[in-house]
Amino acid sequence: MMALMEENSIMEAIEKANILVEALPYIKNFRGKTFVIKYGGNAMVNEKLKQMVMKDIVLLKLVGINPVVVHGGGPEINDMLKKLNKKPQFVNGLRVTDRETMEVVEMVLTGKVNKEIVSFINSYGGKAIGLSGKDGGLITAEKDLTNGDIGFVGYVKAVNTEIIDLLVKQGYIPVIAPVAIGEDGETYNINADTVAGEIAGSLGAEKLIMLTDVEGIYKNYADKNSLISSLDIETALRYIDDRIIDGGMIPKVLCCINAIKKGVKTTHIIDGRMPHSILLEIFTDEGIGTMVVR
Repeated sequence: MMALMEENSIMEAIEKANILVEALPYIKNFRGKTFVIKYGGNAMVNEKLKQMVMKDIVLLKLVGINPVVVHGGGPEINDMLKKLNKKPQFVNGLRVTDRETMEVVEMVLTGKVNKEIVSFINSYGGKAIGLSGKDGGLITAEKDLTNGDIGFVGYVKAVNTEIIDLLVKQGYIPVIAPVAIGEDGETYNINADTVAGEIAGSLGAEKLIMLTDVEGIYKNYADKNSLISSLDIETALRYIDDRIIDGGMIPKVLCCINAIKKGVKTTHIIDGRMPHSILLEIFTDEGIGTMVVR
């Protein structure tokens, strides 16, 4: 029995060594490159997944990759609004944001969620600094009237990456909340997917990785064997027209397309519910989720 246990232990050690060897060429190729990670979904709520994501991000930095994190925080915002007896309202997936709601959004995203992520990363040996789009003139926003006037909802008018570049060069991991100020002096809530895509494009990032609550894009969602591992922009747009890609996946795919057009090499929509999903996508031959490319 003891001999069998020792043999099993050796086999497990060999398997771990094989995993490291498989990762080696990816570590070499991506060293010094920038990855923008949109952190959201269940991975922000489940404590075990949260810890795994933070460890993954720290590991990326330690092997020479420069992660830049953009986060959401919808569930936490909703919880706070409910405590204030204020019912969350949405129009086409965008939060109706009056002045009171904007104050709550900024308080939760920059004061709670952002600081929690920074604290986690630092506790695992990373050096994270929390920012919002307001800091260092990082993001200039403009009021988004696409869905009518739904309050202080904005879109990204411009990105100034100077503060990100400075932090990355000093070995820090920027953690960015999607709140920004407009030229009118008002504060705006911006969709975190959009912010991640715009920042990735402005940085000329190697990858944009979006953590979601689905495995990726399916050609037929009812058929779990129809997961699409890779698709180009032309195919993605055709799938949207044909309603193969629909619902909440459409803005994520459009965000990926926008990022690619602005210079990001590859974009990835992956399942943030899977343990160590970031590492599985980056450092394994098979990868996971769906990659959107030019």
